[in-house]
Amino acid sequence: MSPLDKAIITKKLSVMVGALKALEPIRTMHLEDYRQAVYKRKAAEKLLQELIEAAIDINTHIITASGHTPPDDYYESFTRIGELGVIGFQFAEKLVPSTGLRNRLVHEYDDIQDSIIYDSISFAENLYPKYVQAAERYIS
Repeated sequence: MSPLDKAIITKKLSVMVGALKALEPIRTMHLEDYRQAVYKRKAAEKLLQELIEAAIDINTHIITASGHTPPDDYYESFTRIGELGVIGFQFAEKLVPSTGLRNRLVHEYDDIQDSIIYDSISFAENLYPKYVQAAERYIS
């Protein structure tokens, strides 16, 4: 069992907060404007990926620091962090679909539909600030 490293979690939380802040102006765009703005589309994709990966890293760190084996996949990182009570199991289940989005972005499965990414920005901005707060409570 490795000890919980608050600095690692704090750094990842900072990445998450920065990504959420950077997504704010994109969220206020209309879908058609978003579709026409190639650089903002690509930025949104990268920011969402970084946001989700930072959460996965936090999940894995907390799970292993608490003496458990690492999760088998990203999906499990959220379910296990919920089972441990860090964010609550029902809340964890709401975040689980973002692992599929992360995989689509990283591996470019199918064509990435602009509307899915656009909708994911609101999803992220509604749920991930609560994740950040829960993780901050956990390490304090």
